[in-house]
Amino acid sequence: MNYIYILKCSDGTLYTGYTNDLKNRLKVHNSGKGAKYTRGRLPVAIVYFEAFETKSEATKREYYIKHLNRTEKLKLIDKGKNKGEIIIYSK
Repeated sequence: MNYIYILKCSDGTLYTGYTNDLKNRLKVHNSGKGAKYTRGRLPVAIVYFEAFETKSEATKREYYIKHLNRTEKLKLIDKGKNKGEIIIYSK
C-alpha cells in the first residue's frame, strides 16, 4: 500500500508526506533522519493517514493536501478521527 500522512510536530505545526511504510517512516522522522522540516520539531506523531493502491494516487493526494491551509488540514484530521481511521504510532 501507499500512504499519505499528516504529522503533528512538537511545536504544533503539521507536516504532510508520502510513504509505503508508515511505521518505519515515523521511526525515520523521530530519529532525526526524516524530512529537514521535522528534524528540529521532534518528536512527531501521525495524526492522519490515507491508503492508496498506487503511488501515483497517493502522491496526487499528497500534493492536494499540502496546498490546504492549516484550518482545512485540521478539519480533515478531525473528520478522519470521527470515522475511526486514525492510527497513531509511537516510537
